[in-house]
Amino acid sequence: MEGLNASEQRELESRMQRKQMKEFMNMYSRLVQKCFDDCVNDFTTKSLPSKEEGCVMRCVDKYLKGSERLGQRFQEQNAAMMQSGQMPGR
Repeated sequence: MEGLNASEQRELESRMQRKQMKEFMNMYSRLVQKCFDDCVNDFTTKSLPSKEEGCVMRCVDKYLKGSERLGQRFQEQNAAMMQSGQMPGR
């Protein structure tokens, strides 16, 4: 953000926040769709049977842990590349 005036910095920050929110909403939507498709089978009641509820909880937990692990690995890889002088994406 060096070399940007205050207005340009605010605009850049605003765009980054909107992009992060969009990415979060996309991830949330994928999570909901995946766990619903995998776990919900009984449409005869308004509430989730305990079996489906347990499945949804395990699905969400697994998805979030996987996403967290992926983020950690990405950070590790990025740090190693920066340390070795390589540029990401090359």
